[in-house]
Amino acid sequence: MQTIFSPDAPKAIGPYSQAIRTGNLLYCSGQTPVDPSTMKIEAADIESQTQRALKSLEIVLRAAGLSLSNIVKTNVFLVDMNLFEKMSKEYAAMFGDHRPARTTVAVKGLPYNALVEIECIAEFK
Repeated sequence: MQTIFSPDAPKAIGPYSQAIRTGNLLYCSGQTPVDPSTMKIEAADIESQTQRALKSLEIVLRAAGLSLSNIVKTNVFLVDMNLFEKMSKEYAAMFGDHRPARTTVAVKGLPYNALVEIECIAEFK
């Protein structure tokens, strides 16, 4: 196993890694919309929070030599399923034509009172 770390992504707020590579898979920990430079959530709307979470995932993927196009599966955690449509629209815009498998679930709460958290599994080709 190999630990992946990017100083440009938000620092882990607990005892976990940003990502772990094992074999040809990369398991990325969930990213909330925390700004890496302030470690605070700067945006209040789901659209901006979704973009920020995916940009942070992209930074971690880049540190491993991958991109969003290498993602095979995402898990999206929302504090309110009424945000699903707006989140999904931003998610689709970030991924373009790439459509990894996805699960979206509602949760009672997220760190820093975020509206969304996104984790992924990516493949080295």
